[in-house]
Amino acid sequence: MDKVIIDGAIADNLWQRLEADALESGVPAQGKIIVPLAYWQENRDALIDRGDVAVWLAPGEEPKDLEDDLASLPLVAIHFPAFKDGRGYSYARELRTRYGFKGEVRATGDVLRDQLFYMTRCGFNAFEVREDRSIEDALQGLKDFSITYQGDVNEPKPIYRRA
Repeated sequence: MDKVIIDGAIADNLWQRLEADALESGVPAQGKIIVPLAYWQENRDALIDRGDVAVWLAPGEEPKDLEDDLASLPLVAIHFPAFKDGRGYSYARELRTRYGFKGEVRATGDVLRDQLFYMTRCGFNAFEVREDRSIEDALQGLKDFSITYQGDVNEPKPIYRRA
């Protein structure tokens, strides 16, 4: 079974992220799945009835498109097709701060160790690390820094405002 980092620990990946072409014949009858936003929008009611469904956002797809559905979603995945595409950082922050999403926010795709610390500051709490990288090494990326000066999603106060 694949592994992911969730809340600072390595865990089994219980979710299967499906691409649009894999959904042409429909969704699997069982198991936890993550579907593309467009598929969710077209099949929302049936997917809610099925249960164990989450949504993934590609670059250019906005969290606001899920605003009315966030209460029924346990997980929102944000896909990074390339490490240099930073839109997902803003999406995670919006999910946490603007929409108050409390579920899992997972980074998928080209996710590297050097990004994990910064991703947590934006609101990610789960990571699918690239297959060609060590998940154990990536986990250490969460500990690269012990103090932050600026506020973030986890600690909104800057260092000079903290007790």
